[in-house]
Amino acid sequence: MSIHEKLASLRIELPAATRPAAAFAPFVRSGDLVFLSGHIARRDGGVPWVGQLGADLSTAEGAAAARAVAVDLLGTLAAAAGDLDRVLRIVKLLVLVNSTPSFTEQHLVANGASELLIELFGEPHARSAFGAAQIPLGSCVEIELIAQLRA
Repeated sequence: MSIHEKLASLRIELPAATRPAAAFAPFVRSGDLVFLSGHIARRDGGVPWVGQLGADLSTAEGAAAARAVAVDLLGTLAAAAGDLDRVLRIVKLLVLVNSTPSFTEQHLVANGASELLIELFGEPHARSAFGAAQIPLGSCVEIELIAQLRA
């Protein structure tokens, strides 16, 4: 099944590539790798999904926000690759979770993105997930992605 068929079966419509809000590129290609800049969580692709895990948001809400970021990342990845079927694999995610010092479930928040990407691309990726004191615009989650493209 193609990535497009998998997305349709999950009722996911890809957004347009996210435009940078500052002085950086949304993605950079180097050889067969594509590096996507950090994408923040947005509710339904709009306003930032704000809040702090451990204070304002539950782990389940954080995981939902991370899944939403993964969908936005896929929109940018489609623009970078030309077609998601050119993506050989997701290599690595870096997940930043806006969280209180006592919150210790960043890895479970990150699963919201990882589980969707594994379902689509079929294999696990490397990942780092850690807490941050603050993320741009007060967003609860920010994620970077590295993918490998087919030649």
